[in-house]
Amino acid sequence: MYTPKNLTMEDTAQIHAFMKAFSFAVLVSNTNNTTDDKDEIKSHQHHEINNLNGTHLPFLLNEQEGVLYSHMAKANPHWKSLEGTEVLIIFSGPHAYISPTWYAKSPAVPTWNYAAAHAYGKVSLLNDDDTLKVINDTLKAYEPSLLETNEEGNKEPVTDEFKHKLLSAIVGFKVEITKLEGKLKLGQHRPKADQEGVYKALSESPRLDDRALAEYMRNMDIGCGN
Repeated sequence: MYTPKNLTMEDTAQIHAFMKAFSFAVLVSNTNNTTDDKDEIKSHQHHEINNLNGTHLPFLLNEQEGVLYSHMAKANPHWKSLEGTEVLIIFSGPHAYISPTWYAKSPAVPTWNYAAAHAYGKVSLLNDDDTLKVINDTLKAYEPSLLETNEEGNKEPVTDEFKHKLLSAIVGFKVEITKLEGKLKLGQHRPKADQEGVYKALSESPRLDDRALAEYMRNMDIGCGN
């Protein structure tokens, strides 16, 4: 990811925090498949093509291990080519179009402001026990009440029996992180007056993604003109 120094996330802890806050990401891998080309079938020749495959998934970060955990549907053939491969996982935060009319001075050009993190690593598929742990940890992260025991002593609606049945339909995996990149392109490189104009326009916009970016900028205290 192209990241000028003045737009780089400060450290690993900041990137980790971003990945946990925006944990629904895109897993991208490259697999080599052999196929028959229609024009070459007659001559019995084969050639290899490079396939880029992407799957949108929730990821759980274990900072101490330096590992990302996730799972996908077994019906998705993507998992079959993942074992031992190097992958890229793209985490995206708030983003929005930035109009040059929001700047204090002209001329200027339109741009797009955003926050993103890239994690690179090697994949290992998980056994059933570890996959079950990923399921439980995912529920704990997003809706822990689903694991609570009701007055009758049963866990509803996600029972242990249901989770074990689920194992036959999913594949768990982990990614041992080898490299992290983080970028905050929030207009912080612009003059203060430009930052103020952009933040005001985003905050007052009727578009939800604009206001989400403004809120993120305010929470990070970046690009607001302070």
